Amino acid sequence: MQGRADGSHVWFDPIGVLIKPGQMIRWINQNPGNSHTTTAYHPANFGKPLRIPEAANSWDSDYLLPDESFSVTFTEHGVYDYYCIPHEHAGMVGRIIVGEAHGSWMESVAASSGLPDEALKAFPMVEEIMAKRIVRRV
Repeated sequence: MQGRADGSHVWFDPIGVLIKPGQMIRWINQNPGNSHTTTAYHPANFGKPLRIPEAANSWDSDYLLPDESFSVTFTEHGVYDYYCIPHEHAGMVGRIIVGEAHGSWMESVAASSGLPDEALKAFPMVEEIMAKRIVRRV
């Protein structure tokens, strides 16, 4: 979790990552001027559309102050999209792919109703993540 000191730009870095089932991701708020969350796109989180595998557990870190962290272990294969609650409208989103890509995964990524345009534009393509393994925010 990163951001400019003046708060004018915030982001997840990396914004896209490919991992193996059973691996853990840890988010650390490295932005000294802002609180952030990592929150799964899931109906359990404020009625958001489901953009993680159906069998996967939802998560919400709650607000992380600077230097605080939050971890999730990913066991279900699929595409996991997540966002920062206060900064979703600024495009602060990320994507995790667990396992090898399958064409049917795109169904979980297709749900876009209710997402801000900036968030939708910010997601890296699944193909890019699969090719590079890690996609950094520019």
